[in-house]
Amino acid sequence: MRFTRLLAMFLLSAAAALAGPGFHVDRLAAIDDAISQAITDARTPGAVFRMEHNGDVYQKAYGSRSLVPAVEAMTEDTIFDAASLTKVVATTTAVMKLVEQGKIDTEVPLSRYLPEFTGNGKEAITVRQLLTHSSGLRAGLPPSGDWKGKGAALKMACAEPLPNPPGTAYRYSDINFILLGLLVERVSGAPLDEFCTREVFGPLGMKDTGYRPFDPETSPMPQDTARIAPTEKLADGRVLRGVVHDPTARRMGGVAGHAGVFTTINDLGRFARFLLGQGKLDGVRVLQPETVARMTAVQSPAGLARRGFGWDIDSPYAGPRGEIFPIGSYGHTGWTGTRLWIDPFSKTSVIFLSNRNHPDEKGNVISLQRLLGNLAAQAIPDFNFAYVPGALAPDLENNPPPVATKAAGEVLNGIDVLKRDEFRQLRGRKVGLITNHTGIDRDRNSTIDLLRAAPGIELVCLFSPEHGIRGEEDHEKIGDTTDDKTGLPVYSLYGERRSPAEEQLKGIDTLVFDIQDIGCRFYTYVSTMTNCMEAAGKAKIRFLVLDRVNPIGPRVEGPVLTGERSFVAAHEIPLRHGMTVGELARMINSEQKFGADLGVIRCEGGKPVQWFDGTGLPWRNPSPNMRGPTAALLYPGVGMLEFCKLSVGRGTDAPFEVLGAPYLDDRLLAAELNKSGLPGIRFVPVRFTPSASVFANEECRGVRFIVTDRENFRPVDLGITLACVLQKNHGDKLELRKASKLLGDAKSLEAIAAGSTLEQIKAAWEAPLESFEKRRSSHLLYPRTP
Repeated sequence: MRFTRLLAMFLLSAAAALAGPGFHVDRLAAIDDAISQAITDARTPGAVFRMEHNGDVYQKAYGSRSLVPAVEAMTEDTIFDAASLTKVVATTTAVMKLVEQGKIDTEVPLSRYLPEFTGNGKEAITVRQLLTHSSGLRAGLPPSGDWKGKGAALKMACAEPLPNPPGTAYRYSDINFILLGLLVERVSGAPLDEFCTREVFGPLGMKDTGYRPFDPETSPMPQDTARIAPTEKLADGRVLRGVVHDPTARRMGGVAGHAGVFTTINDLGRFARFLLGQGKLDGVRVLQPETVARMTAVQSPAGLARRGFGWDIDSPYAGPRGEIFPIGSYGHTGWTGTRLWIDPFSKTSVIFLSNRNHPDEKGNVISLQRLLGNLAAQAIPDFNFAYVPGALAPDLENNPPPVATKAAGEVLNGIDVLKRDEFRQLRGRKVGLITNHTGIDRDRNSTIDLLRAAPGIELVCLFSPEHGIRGEEDHEKIGDTTDDKTGLPVYSLYGERRSPAEEQLKGIDTLVFDIQDIGCRFYTYVSTMTNCMEAAGKAKIRFLVLDRVNPIGPRVEGPVLTGERSFVAAHEIPLRHGMTVGELARMINSEQKFGADLGVIRCEGGKPVQWFDGTGLPWRNPSPNMRGPTAALLYPGVGMLEFCKLSVGRGTDAPFEVLGAPYLDDRLLAAELNKSGLPGIRFVPVRFTPSASVFANEECRGVRFIVTDRENFRPVDLGITLACVLQKNHGDKLELRKASKLLGDAKSLEAIAAGSTLEQIKAAWEAPLESFEKRRSSHLLYPRTP
């Protein structure tokens, strides 16, 4: 089964249309989606991505480069703290330049160049062993103490113990490259930053790359601090911006062999082209082809993790290669959320720059980097890769974040995930919340109260859908109010307007949607979400959906909307769409081209697309007449007819579980419906007197619906069968034409009026439903299982 799925995905990728010259458009969309989801999940505030293949480039910025003290949009020219990319972009290249000049021999002990580096066997450590992380030294210098300066760093390195004999163990070590940086300075007679600028960055035209971007005397970079992505917020309140994040590099004055370089995506793109051009770029040769080949081939001792000189090839840190790019490709990562991976065989480079540790070090892009490696390889036409288990992961489902649920199978809604993650996905945001009484967590705490109390979030106002902020209003023209508990303004989206007004969005940078849907096209909460998402797109503000389960499961039924869009038909979907609100938001935003900066905080644990009673979540009536999961299941069929001359149980204690009218014969109707043989449901004759809505205070004769097998029951089949039976026997009273707006398909209505059978009517839905399944496939967030 898994191989079949992977093979199908491979064929789909191979047959996909290309995005302009050179790339499969579906894989580029998957890259966009993966990065956007990581931003939504607060794994990073933003990022810039670039891949290049045979001269074709795909490059894009995502999210924000700063969250505190203010939110700033990410741009493609953002300058990033490259962290450990310094090891390969600066130090390794500098070392190899000096190797070419005959000033460094990789096979001799470091102590030949740094005589003070002796004791405890360290005098045997060679330059090669430093470059391949096989020196035996520890991972880093001790973090304690108040030492400063390069001299102090060398003294501490010299005093380091040697846990393993040189050449016998692999240990990724900052000390190795601190020493290599000092080696470059000792041999060249120039500071490391000056040497790299003169011999590497300058010749390659890397105008935004260098050390210490805040120092106008030493940095060749433009003093445009607004372009620099900040990193961690320190305990004293300072946010590091243009100051290297690595604390050891800071102690060394910002210039070190293991960290300290700042760069941009475009400059790294130039650097990657230099390597793929075997040391030459735009006519300038920085290294000889044989030097580049040597540097990027396996140089580590047999039996240890495979590394080149500086470059990672196949070590425990080689995750960004993914499972498709071959061993023999090479790259490196950085602590701040940076990565560069190069495949010389396909002439491809993949670069991802982020500041995942802004502002609190809680971001994590490890699984994302691995996924991007896979997706980038899949985006290349005719890329020759073999089946590898796990290679074709379509999304982050294979690398989900930790989930803490209360019992096996129980589900966390988006608000529960947000709460678990300490609301970091919204830190620094000014929020307008679209919600009602169904916006609660597993413990029934209101989303309003949770966001109001969350640190770092400014809840500015509330927006309410049909039935009002507390879900108690069952009429139109609901007015604006003030929330009694919080004092916040509540703007009604079911009164004079159905969308937020422009002035209501002022002072807001994020709209958050958290309302429980029931899985039916004409239930209006999705329409409210659609209108708000469109408004967010126009206002250029973030739109974040706190996803919730679909309580009636993943099944798809009924005609796809063919009539005009309306407040009971927001998009071209079937009556029973089988999607969560987060999935619908993705589909609608894409197909209606709102351009909203959309994020979805996904449900976790269990199966978010299943029967509600399997989720472990508390039920709260989404609207006054939606009083339980059974009513929700019946609603796509029974509710379809409520504009006709019928009572669907409003004003009784069982809305949508009974149907009737004064002109019906309850026993005959029940008998005829039972005779139809609809699976999973039986009909009992009843009489009831609704206190409201159609036929208020009149005795109605009809049926009660008894669902006997919900797995085989099809509510839309019920609705069509009811319409057919009632039209045949009471067409003069039913007013069938009034079902047009909710049914949303004129041909189906005509077929009912003409006396067609259920099978004949459903046959016309097959092709549109198949098309819908294909349309929605790229927007689904959760696996569908039979």
